[in-house]
Amino acid sequence: MKITKQKFGLLSDGTKVHLYTVKNDDMSFSCTDYGCTLTSIVINGKNGKKTDVLLGFSTIEGFLNTKFCFGAIVGRFANRIGKASFTLNGQKYNLDKNDGPNTLHGGFDGYDKMMWKAHEIKGKNQCGVRFTRTSPDGEQGFPGNVNLEITYLLDENNNLSCIYNAETDQATPINITNHAYFNLEGNGTVENHTLKMNSEAILEVNPKLIPTGNLSAVKDTPFDFTTEKRIGKDIKEVGVGYDHCYVTEMYNPENKQCGLPLDDSDLVEFAVVKAPESGIEMDVYTNMEGCQFYTGNYIKGIVGKNGVVYQSHDAFCLETQAFPDTPNKEEFPTCILLPGQKMKAKTIYSFKK
Repeated sequence: MKITKQKFGLLSDGTKVHLYTVKNDDMSFSCTDYGCTLTSIVINGKNGKKTDVLLGFSTIEGFLNTKFCFGAIVGRFANRIGKASFTLNGQKYNLDKNDGPNTLHGGFDGYDKMMWKAHEIKGKNQCGVRFTRTSPDGEQGFPGNVNLEITYLLDENNNLSCIYNAETDQATPINITNHAYFNLEGNGTVENHTLKMNSEAILEVNPKLIPTGNLSAVKDTPFDFTTEKRIGKDIKEVGVGYDHCYVTEMYNPENKQCGLPLDDSDLVEFAVVKAPESGIEMDVYTNMEGCQFYTGNYIKGIVGKNGVVYQSHDAFCLETQAFPDTPNKEEFPTCILLPGQKMKAKTIYSFKK
């Protein structure tokens, strides 16, 4: 296991941005302290060809100028909050309306555009980087000073763990995830990837993609991935593509709070994705109740790595998280973190070939 650090660029105020690369004998990942962003995941395919399975940019300038959060951390509340507001302990909090009348991924000042402190982690069987920052009271409109800790770890078995920790001094909603855009072939459409998800239901949403509070069974619908099928098989039947929150096996209606610390044994296998040409397989494990499955519906025309122009459906995202609009939905497990509690969300992307 090996970790290296190099300069990645400068911000307009002169702040140095660094790139960290973590390697084992078979794969590597790179990440930067700008946006706590995963910039690449490189793995050898079945033909021995090195394949970068993440969309993004070759230079810092690409990440500075995008609104699509490629590989970045999103929060304080990932996904959407309806009507850009919520009420907590009798007080109403107004947020940015950056998605029509709603808030998406924390608003205009996203975590993907902030600098994080980086700490290298070097172990015999795993290496990685831990990023930290304090989100001050009132940032993005949310209450409480929140200490955030994001850790990316690679082990010798090609498991990339993403661990999200938070503590607060006031009650506040917390929902952190990584917005990685995957393509296990390295480029081109992902419609020929196969996908299986251990999920019997999605969240029912209104036309603005805000949950109604109801769960909708996927059986005998285009949303059914309970058995392996091509991502593109039914994609035209769901509009421009998939952008829906699937319910994982972690969900239990009697569990009133999500994201509290769990042991690794509590993780559930949520998804298996396979690419036919490269032979690369990615298995996804999580302790979160929801996972937003998104098929890159709006990245058409984005110039990415090595000058490649991305098109719609050139990537898929599996964003493990609390349910969208949870601060406004009493029927969902609460995402409110209280002083003295510790939030710990964990996702493992496990690669095979």
